[in-house]
Parts: sequence; C-alpha cells; structure tokens
Amino acid sequence: MTGFPLHRPRRLRTSPAVRRLVAETRLHPAQLILPAFVREGISEPVPIGSMPGVVQHTRDTLRKAAVEAAEAGLGGLMLYGVPAVQDAVGSEGTNPDGILQQAIRDVVAEVGDRLVVMSDLCLDEYTDHGHCGVLAADGSVDNDATLERYAEMAVVQADAGVHMVGPSGMMDGQIGVVRRALDEAGHQDVAVLAYTAKYASGFYGPFREAVGSSLRGDRKTYQQDPANAREALRELELDVAEGADLVMVKPAMAYLDILRQVADVSPVPVAAYQVSGEYAMVEAAAANGWIDRDRLMMETLTSIHRAGAEQILTYWAVEAARALRQG
Repeated sequence: MTGFPLHRPRRLRTSPAVRRLVAETRLHPAQLILPAFVREGISEPVPIGSMPGVVQHTRDTLRKAAVEAAEAGLGGLMLYGVPAVQDAVGSEGTNPDGILQQAIRDVVAEVGDRLVVMSDLCLDEYTDHGHCGVLAADGSVDNDATLERYAEMAVVQADAGVHMVGPSGMMDGQIGVVRRALDEAGHQDVAVLAYTAKYASGFYGPFREAVGSSLRGDRKTYQQDPANAREALRELELDVAEGADLVMVKPAMAYLDILRQVADVSPVPVAAYQVSGEYAMVEAAAANGWIDRDRLMMETLTSIHRAGAEQILTYWAVEAARALRQG
C-alpha cells in the first residue's frame, strides 16, 4: 500500500519537540550580523523614524551596543558612519579621524575578537549628492575614479583595525582594487565581503534616512536591475576571481531566488542583507495589529537561511539571537 492512510506526514508535526527534531533549517545566533549607525556630533542616540527600534548611535552608545551584541552571541557588527560634513568626493570617508574610523577603533577596543567587526565601504554616506561614487562632469558616476577612493577607504578602515570591509557601491572591479590596496598596505588578513548581487531596490528607503543621504536621481546605472538573475551569477564569478572572501545578496526577502542560485554555485560563504525596508514593513504592519511581529521576525530570517544564506545582516539580530537561545 502506498499513500494515505499508510503515510501521514502530520505525524512529524504533532508537537514542538517533534517539529524541532526534524527541522531542516536551524538558525544560530553566530550567523547573525547587526548593522549599526554611528553619527558624528550628537550627545544622545537619535531614533530613526522609519525604522522603529533603530537609532543613530553616539560613540558611547555604540560601544554599549557592541558589548550587547557580543553577549547575545552574534557573529558580527557592520558599521556605518554618519559624518557631520559631506562633500562632492566624500572626503570624510578617508579621514583617519573620521567618524567611522573612530567607531571602528572604539568597537575593536571594546569587544576585540568576540565579534567580527565589519565596515561599510561606500561613499554615499559621505557625498553631498548621495551617490556611491565620484561624479563625472556630466553627472554620471565615474567608475574608475571611484575605485581610487575605495582603495583609500579600504586602507584607512583597515588601519583603524577593522576585521572585514564590505565594498557595497557596485562599481566594476571594486573587489580587485580593494583587495590589492589592502595587500599592498600590509593588511592581508583583512577580509572582503563583496556585495555581489546588490539590486536597485525600493526597499532601501529607510536606510537613506539612517545615513543622512540626500540622493539626487537613482542608482540604476550601477546597481543591478531587479528583472535580472543571470547577471548575479556573472557578478559572483567576477567577485570571486578578484579575491572576495564572502559574497552577499541584497535585499534578501524579495530576492530569495537569487540567493538560492548564488548559494548553489558559490565557492565562498554567502550572506544576505535583510534591508531597512524589509524590516520597516514588518514593523509597520505589526504596529497596526495586522501581523504577529515576533513570529514574522523569525519566519523571515529562517526563510533567508533556508534559501542559502550562511550569514544574515538584520536589524533584529540581537533580539533574534536571544529568541534563538530561549528556544
């Protein structure tokens, strides 16, 4: 006899203990990475209106957040600087005493190697036009001139003590340029997390408030088209060839198919970023009583891990880690 009544799949769903025993996907706190913003010139944390529960930190509160993250068992912390001054070329991004470099030193001094301390390597936080690179005379983003700035940023961040840099600007050749710059400066042990498949997504809206970006226009000439999948695999091949130690898909929830395709063939670990808009829409729906927030937090993170992400950047990292530890 085959099929029902001999086979009853519900037998493996009868209790929490049985479901836990046969679960195919198990998320661990060490796989979670907390993005954190540190803002220059403030004396108290500043709430980010479009991201309930997330703030722009002072240097002091960032240190406390880093300790909290380490105690929760997180894998890492991704740092973003919000400078007081922006200009056309993002000068503060390469200032050794800029806010991000100060924050790196603070966090490394506070938690050492209890966390992997990561830094965003991009110019959008530092430019007055909000683009991820240097602009040419016609207003377009100059790929090769931007690469020179990225190389400088990588070395400055590594000099500050960062463990891993995350080039996120989607410039052609960025991984190779950053890797060579780090090696030539004696930072062979600083790893590179490549933003391999970063799509031109509408889900980034709240993030721009978080970093004080005043974007003019859009980023469709350098971020990937949401309609395309094959080019993500091309970007993967190029990034790995240029020296990427890890690769990432961003956003996560609307791009689980891309994440699965990348994870199936990647020779290096694959991360995903549950971005600001993905976080904000769950928080907003929960605030209106339409969904169960805590359930959706864990369901979305599990789905991202199930699709192939070995590391997940999420604003719920600490809260999710505590929930995982409680079982």
